[in-house]
Amino acid sequence: MTLGDRVHLVGIGGAGMSGIARILLARGVAVSGSDAKDSRTVLALRALGAVVEVGQQSAANLDLLDGPPTVVVSTAIRESNPELAAARERGLTVVHRAEALAALTDGHTVAAVAGTHGKTSTTSMLTVGLQHCGLDPSFAIGGDLTASGSGAHHGGGDVFVVEADESDGSFTAFAPSVAVVTNVEPDHLDHHGDEATYRAVFEAFIGRITPGGVLVSCADDPGAETLARSAEGRGITVRRYGRSATGGSDVVLLDFRPEGSGSRARARYRGMELALRLAVPGEHMALNALAALSAGIELGAPVDGLLRGLAAFDGVRRRFEYKGRAGGVAVYDDYAHHPTEVAATLRAAREVFGPDPGGQGTSGSGQGRRGRVLVAFQPHLYSRTRTFARAFGEALALADEVVVLDVYGAREDPEPGVTGQLVADHVRLPADRVHFVPGWSDVPGVLAGLARPGDLVLTMGAGDVTVLGPEVLLELERAGGNA
Repeated sequence: MTLGDRVHLVGIGGAGMSGIARILLARGVAVSGSDAKDSRTVLALRALGAVVEVGQQSAANLDLLDGPPTVVVSTAIRESNPELAAARERGLTVVHRAEALAALTDGHTVAAVAGTHGKTSTTSMLTVGLQHCGLDPSFAIGGDLTASGSGAHHGGGDVFVVEADESDGSFTAFAPSVAVVTNVEPDHLDHHGDEATYRAVFEAFIGRITPGGVLVSCADDPGAETLARSAEGRGITVRRYGRSATGGSDVVLLDFRPEGSGSRARARYRGMELALRLAVPGEHMALNALAALSAGIELGAPVDGLLRGLAAFDGVRRRFEYKGRAGGVAVYDDYAHHPTEVAATLRAAREVFGPDPGGQGTSGSGQGRRGRVLVAFQPHLYSRTRTFARAFGEALALADEVVVLDVYGAREDPEPGVTGQLVADHVRLPADRVHFVPGWSDVPGVLAGLARPGDLVLTMGAGDVTVLGPEVLLELERAGGNA
């Protein structure tokens, strides 16, 4: 499939769409697009040559280029969207985002990273690892690398690393030589309907692995292990990674130790002991690193180079991203929007702000006080909130103080009785440490009032909670000035 020499992307400022646009522009394709609002991403695309209309979407936006374009849409774009409706009426070619990205991978050796959690970080780690081996892979990631500020690149090498999104099942458009599955847990049931259907789409994904290809799978995760056994039954080579050597893992995590805002780990690969140093916190990140290492090895990259790349990886925006410090309080932001992700991120926060072995405490006050973890969590989607309210509450109880915002509905219409209060009601902490704050603009002041020097504040969720970090810092500065 080819996309032609003119492409229009509806919602061009989104993480997935902007990556496609960036690669198309690098290949000399004329690109136009539309988005609801201006952003740093939109400005960058304009600088690269894209024609972007911001504001109300209109059929007229299909005429931004000289000639009829191929129109790219995501599942979030409804059939009633004026641009999509006009494209169908005019008989223009309309393709889904994943199909467009799959078309861009034609002629490349594809490494596709999938999983309910961790796929963005693992895709990013694999990309940076390959770059440090002297390769220049093309890549498309659902988040921006901290170092480069971009989540997509048209490389000169023959490898294309892609984050394979299972949310709408469209990742079956890819035909990977190396597929990675970090884990399989129920999610996106608003689209898939039930757990069985969700798991079935992963079966379809591994069925797309090219002949002679490899599945890299986490032996610790029951869902991924079930998938691995199914792959072996189909004759697909499986490489496992994980904590346990008894599960037949090819790469085993032997030891994990938090160190500052990162970690050190030891692993064994086919009898050879490896030392890993990571600049990102959390044991879950160490496991993601093993997945990236395994995939890189299968792509023919040298182990030493991959280890150098993993050590150099300094994160992805919105994945435990440091936003600043004010009044002795550190503020971070994270994209976690599933209970398992919330728990893993809060455990990583505990590692960063644990007891100071020097007895100074995280505040440097000399009192040896353990810094508290305060989280402001914004539930994402009414359907996910309804399904996982109890599990969210249990995960959030890993924090010391919890602020729950109201639901960020995104593409969904409100459901009666489904609010952030459902989550707050299930947080197993004393009532005075759990706060439901439905007014978005009230949250920075509440957090600043709760925080004290030495604490860590974490804004968390897949919605607009991400923009609260600077507001929290401003409130903390004001509180410090009034102290």
